[in-house]
Amino acid sequence: MVSTDSLAPGHDTGATTRTRSRRGPFSGGQRTSGQTRARSARAHESRTAAWMVGPAGFLLVLFLVIPVLLAFTLAFTNSRLISPRPAHFIGLTNFVNLFGDSTFWASVRNTLVFAVVVVPVQAGLALVLALLVNAKIRGTNFFRTVYFVPVVTSMVVVSLLWRFMYQTDGLLNKFLTWATFGHFTPIDWLNNTSTALPAIIVMSIWQAVGFHMIIWLSGLQTIPAELYEAGDLDGATGWKRFRYITWPSLAATRTFILITITIAALSLFTQISVMTQGGPLDSTTTLVFMAVRTGYQQLATGYASAISLVFFALVLTVAAIQRFLTREKD
Repeated sequence: MVSTDSLAPGHDTGATTRTRSRRGPFSGGQRTSGQTRARSARAHESRTAAWMVGPAGFLLVLFLVIPVLLAFTLAFTNSRLISPRPAHFIGLTNFVNLFGDSTFWASVRNTLVFAVVVVPVQAGLALVLALLVNAKIRGTNFFRTVYFVPVVTSMVVVSLLWRFMYQTDGLLNKFLTWATFGHFTPIDWLNNTSTALPAIIVMSIWQAVGFHMIIWLSGLQTIPAELYEAGDLDGATGWKRFRYITWPSLAATRTFILITITIAALSLFTQISVMTQGGPLDSTTTLVFMAVRTGYQQLATGYASAISLVFFALVLTVAAIQRFLTREKD
């Protein structure tokens, strides 16, 4: 029996045969083979990416995720670092004791005072230095290096040097005595409750201002020269040039610097540990130092975890407020 399609008028059986011969008997297999190779290549790339990300991801989980989860867990227990007794769930007892601890409120006050002073002063001074070293004059590279040297020096080394300078017979007292022709009475700066925290503030600003100067400088150098040329044509010089061209163009840099300085200021620890150990009379104790001292010296890891959670909430709140205030407005 013959198919009617083959006998239909105008049907070119030769063309159909040629088409089939051009496709070849293995064309479907070739497409399948190509798809298989593509899938194999993608799988190989995925395995390679997993091997490259794996070590960093493992370390991130080990040293960040797990400690954070442990802090959230231990904060509600009576856990101690070295104790024959197992930890027990005690609810909010650590937080109740914490909010009734005068040392905790002193550490909160010292932390906030340090941040309130350091953030604007350090950011402003770094901006001034960045404007100076951004000038097109000879010798700017030398001053950039000089201002940045304290940043690459270890904070422990800087703290030790300044501790010697702040002693009664230290360099600072000798200089002030010489400058006042002997009328200045030497002060033990770090053992005086009214001068210990200001002394640490001055040292911290001096050490870190160079880093934020570089950040400001990078922002200044991204401002198009055409804006300044247009400002010159409009007669904008000096303060007006800074106010209407430079400052608005540094919006992203400004936000980054304010947030990073604030987080670093709230995390104050090394200077306190090396220079004062929280004294005198807890006048320089901060939240981070209190948490470390409670956890490793007093071995109260549950109580220290509660302090860490309060510190985390404080930093998160301050960062969120800063981000809201510095957001781009339509």
